[in-house]
Amino acid sequence: MLLGPSIITVFALLVYFVTIINVGRARFKYNVMPPATSGDENFERVLRVQENTLEQLIFFLPLLWIFSYFVSEMWGMILGGTWVVGRILYAWGYAKEAKKRAPGFAISTLSGLALLGVSLVKLMLMAYEAYL
Repeated sequence: MLLGPSIITVFALLVYFVTIINVGRARFKYNVMPPATSGDENFERVLRVQENTLEQLIFFLPLLWIFSYFVSEMWGMILGGTWVVGRILYAWGYAKEAKKRAPGFAISTLSGLALLGVSLVKLMLMAYEAYL
């Protein structure tokens, strides 16, 4: 059924949606009207959080589903939940100061790399067994 990765996907997209809302709020707060993407440093950090989260979603979501289907739904949910928490910490830290984004970035990146590494090994082993 893959309920775990479905729940994590919804949470990941919710985090992304909040970053979109935050950019809209920051545009008005710091008077940076579309199509401008630069201006106040505080606005630029909020925009960068949204952009980086979108970039990371492209990496994360397929890996979450591949891992959950071929390796473990439970561990996919755990690693995926860790990724979501990392992105929240990243957003909070970066909104305050660029240097404070590192812990959240590290958490989300490491959980994504775990999904990638284990998925790659599992798929290679499955391919090897299938073609013996």
